[in-house]
Amino acid sequence: MTHIARSLVPFVPAILVLAGCAAPPPACPPCAAPPRAPAAKLERAPLEALPGWSGAALAPGLRAFASGCARLDAGSALRRACDAARALPEGDEAAARAFIESTFDAWSVAAADGSAEGTITGYYEPVLAGSRTRSDRFRIPVYGVPADLVAVDLDALYPELKGLRLRGRVEGNRLVPYLTRAEIEGGSGGASPFQAAVIAWVEDPVELFFLQIQGSGQIALETGERLRLGYADQNGHPYRSIGRYLVERHEMTLDQTSMQGIKAWAAANPGKLRDALDSNPSYVFFRELSAGSEDRGPIGTLGVPLAAGYSLAVDPRTVPLGAPLYLATTFPLSARPLERLMAAQDTGGAIRGAVRADFYWGSGAEAGTLAGRMRQRGRLWILWPRDEGPPR
Repeated sequence: MTHIARSLVPFVPAILVLAGCAAPPPACPPCAAPPRAPAAKLERAPLEALPGWSGAALAPGLRAFASGCARLDAGSALRRACDAARALPEGDEAAARAFIESTFDAWSVAAADGSAEGTITGYYEPVLAGSRTRSDRFRIPVYGVPADLVAVDLDALYPELKGLRLRGRVEGNRLVPYLTRAEIEGGSGGASPFQAAVIAWVEDPVELFFLQIQGSGQIALETGERLRLGYADQNGHPYRSIGRYLVERHEMTLDQTSMQGIKAWAAANPGKLRDALDSNPSYVFFRELSAGSEDRGPIGTLGVPLAAGYSLAVDPRTVPLGAPLYLATTFPLSARPLERLMAAQDTGGAIRGAVRADFYWGSGAEAGTLAGRMRQRGRLWILWPRDEGPPR
């Protein structure tokens, strides 16, 4: 679900992005060095020493972990542990605790400088009012993938570049950067050369902007039906924070840059909104998910539905995607402990660093309020099959 997160030829910085959970490879001719994996220190820790461990409910997080078994490498120790977890009685807390404490070691995650605390933010699945047809109310298009977007997986030519993807469009016989957000949406009143199929129409450009940041969401249609959208692709330009843009221009202070604060600023400053939105050149394209998917969570990078309150987006260069994690942080705008077992099931363009995670709160307005307010300090431990050595 990305929501979020971020030299072959001169334009590559605009169209080279990380794809999925693969670690960036070393540099090779004719490429400049791709982003390096964050240096991290992993140290074994007793499970009983984890904050709140003795009183934590472990069964929900273990169930979230078990939902991803099919996406783990067949034959791996983590897959074997996952299959065993899936066989446990659902909701049996005693069985879950006994299984975890006999199966896993905990490995604390720290940055290269030894710092064990990092930033824990939140994300959610937006639900926007919309329509299948354009109207005076619903006039903002939600686009599918344009036909002229070219995506090249570089490992087809250079295996050492596994996980890196080039995006652009063809002009004559050259691959050039794809259109920016300003160019796709027409900029400040200009005509846009962009063309793509429209999946739905919504009424608020700011809500659409945050839908793109989250990477997936639902459209509540006028008919009463729900349309679920999933991430399909991206224009290849790096994500830029609108909050940082507003702080740099003294439009708001850093502590005001929650999602709710930015929405309030946009409502009060309609004449400045276009430039603020265009400060982020990245643009996400969606796909319509199958009928009935609205009853499940959105699909994360791992390829399974996310579990509200128990799925984390992580930097897969440090944390193995699919692994169970123990998180120790606090609730948004609070000192109340939030300590629980979770599963690493998603990634995001802004989720970069050894101790960095995004907490999935669920769907709708209440989840959005919690996600928008969450910027806490926290710690992470990777749970890894016993006697397998450090996580990898």
